[in-house]
Amino acid sequence: MADTLLDIRNLTIEATAYPPGEAPQEITIVNGVSLTLERGKVLGLIGESGAGKSTIGLSPAGYGRGGIRLSGEVWVNGRDILQGSPKALRQLRGKEVCYVAQSAAAAFNPAHTLMEQVIETTLLHGLATRKEAEARAVELFKQLGLPDPENFGSRYPHQVSGGQLQRAMTAMALCPEPDLIIFDEPTTALDVTTQIDVLAAIKHAIKTTGVGALYITHDLAVVAQVADDILVLRQGDKVEMGSAAQIIESPQEPYTQALVSVRSIDHTPKAPTDTPILSVENVSAAYSNSGNNVLDGISMDLSAGQTLAIVGESGSGKSTLARVITGLLPPNKGQVSFQSQPLPGTLGARNKETLRELQMIYQMADVAMNPRHTVETIIGRPLTFYFGLKGKARRARVIELLDEIELGEGFIDRYPAELSGGQKQRVCIARALAAKPKLIICDEVTSALDPLVADGILKLLLRLQAQENVAYLFITHDLATVKAIADSIAVMHRGKVVRYGERDNVLSPPFDDYTQKLLASVPQMKLGWLEEALTTHTA
Repeated sequence: MADTLLDIRNLTIEATAYPPGEAPQEITIVNGVSLTLERGKVLGLIGESGAGKSTIGLSPAGYGRGGIRLSGEVWVNGRDILQGSPKALRQLRGKEVCYVAQSAAAAFNPAHTLMEQVIETTLLHGLATRKEAEARAVELFKQLGLPDPENFGSRYPHQVSGGQLQRAMTAMALCPEPDLIIFDEPTTALDVTTQIDVLAAIKHAIKTTGVGALYITHDLAVVAQVADDILVLRQGDKVEMGSAAQIIESPQEPYTQALVSVRSIDHTPKAPTDTPILSVENVSAAYSNSGNNVLDGISMDLSAGQTLAIVGESGSGKSTLARVITGLLPPNKGQVSFQSQPLPGTLGARNKETLRELQMIYQMADVAMNPRHTVETIIGRPLTFYFGLKGKARRARVIELLDEIELGEGFIDRYPAELSGGQKQRVCIARALAAKPKLIICDEVTSALDPLVADGILKLLLRLQAQENVAYLFITHDLATVKAIADSIAVMHRGKVVRYGERDNVLSPPFDDYTQKLLASVPQMKLGWLEEALTTHTA
């Protein structure tokens, strides 16, 4: 068919597993999946973590992780690329097919500027001169709402926020003007206000260039705004496929129905106690001696056994506040107190017991784990460091923790590269729980998880909170998560707290302008919501 850009026929992806002490086992990752995609159209791939979404998404680039076997047919622009030579695949990648990875922090080279990396593929394939490529990159920076687009490319990856880095990767994929783009969770790391701009830019780029796209995500509300059709996957099998309207409004299969109706938590907020476990008093902080504060006069309290949600757009200072509390960034003004005692400003000045009682789960699981360590070593290190557990006792406790995060013993000897994005994040959660802390700072801990798994993780955190009286400082851009788990909320904007209080008060009108914009930007499971929201967003 002339309009068919991508035609995947009976794609099966297999691998050989080598469990310790057992015979090799053949496993099927993707089981005979077929799909087609026309030029200028978007197909959403939806499913739980480990369902095979990214594995299928990478197949149009002829890519599979080491050791896996692809069979079936993958036709791109009228040819079966699985039958092509390595040279043909190199010509395909970055020219006809581009990829936007889930974790931009792990995908960018920290030693090169963003501009050099954004235009690299365009220059490599001879698609434009350097001047033309740089001009196109700047225009993409503008479309994607990046700050100071004329000079943004001169920065290095560590000099921009996670959300800005993800948008830079989207610019990198759009720069060569490919036929097909694979978007692998491109808005996972973005706050809801920025997400609208990125979704609108992606939708506009597809419409104006005629590029086709596979949009991999766990957020049905998001994919409903950009996809023409949606394919639902589970454990490597096709569950259901149909138009976006059919999947959202009248799903046929029980699993799809569960995805559409997810978020079953009904959390009743608890009132704060008189003595907070964590107190932040008039804290300001900066990353250099320039005098430009990233945090400006932050004050808030968190009671034992309760959850304080920190919300705000990318770059508002949420993660910087977490670094100050954990001692990774000393404040230049103000005081942080923990259990009524002032905390030393630097990590090295804190005692071992304080380190154990105050743990953090990072946003980007890809860069938070040593790739050379097994899951047992990653989770087991705090067990040995804080409690002296070794050998069989440590392994038994690691297995208990894996069961708690719904992975199980089968993951204990795997390495990070053998895990999906959601599985990596759950291992990071287990590592924090291993220390039996009194306060956990959760920095976007559910952003990489599909809704059903995220729902289970939130229920797990609430159950542990009730059992252990652990407090959570929950940093997130997902207001659905806030409503499900928070007792109190602090809204941050440009390094300041603009709204703070008990959950129901913060989420009830009248609102300040920024909070109103934030609430209006939360994706809804409704076709056409993006266009409606853009009117409010740009007003």
